[in-house]
Amino acid sequence: MEQIFFTSWTSLLRTLMIGVLAYAGLIVMLRVSGKRTLSKMNAFDLIVTVALGSTLATVLLSKSVALADGLLAFGLLIGLQFGITWLSVRFKTVSRLVKAEPTLLVYQGRFLHEVMRQERITEGEILTSLRERGIASLAEAAAVVLENDGTLNALQNTSEAEHAALSNVPRG
Repeated sequence: MEQIFFTSWTSLLRTLMIGVLAYAGLIVMLRVSGKRTLSKMNAFDLIVTVALGSTLATVLLSKSVALADGLLAFGLLIGLQFGITWLSVRFKTVSRLVKAEPTLLVYQGRFLHEVMRQERITEGEILTSLRERGIASLAEAAAVVLENDGTLNALQNTSEAEHAALSNVPRG
């Protein structure tokens, strides 16, 4: 019969040693790869983060995966992410492939209902973002933007006709 609660002290010691070493290796690799690896996540970053977590769990719990294999997998995932982000900074085509554009949901105090439907954003979520920025009414909102990391940013109306912060947001 398989042991459910305890197999051996050797198994526990292996998990402890591999866990500490794999965790330390992952932290070192993340620090070397730069702040971008741990930045606010777009879909691409989320995939890499989930893959790193899954790899760590596999290295910790699977006796058939050696520490060196796990560290190589960490390095491969972080290296691929570093490479893609490096390319996306230098080439707009790559950037468009891995990052969503910000989306305008409210413009000059008016909901853009068709865009909201496409992005699956409710009026309530937009009103919450306005309150978070201290904007009391929709009429006071110059814009609400769904950023590429999924956050909502609200901009208050000012005396300026154009808002420089909206320069990279398509006006559907």
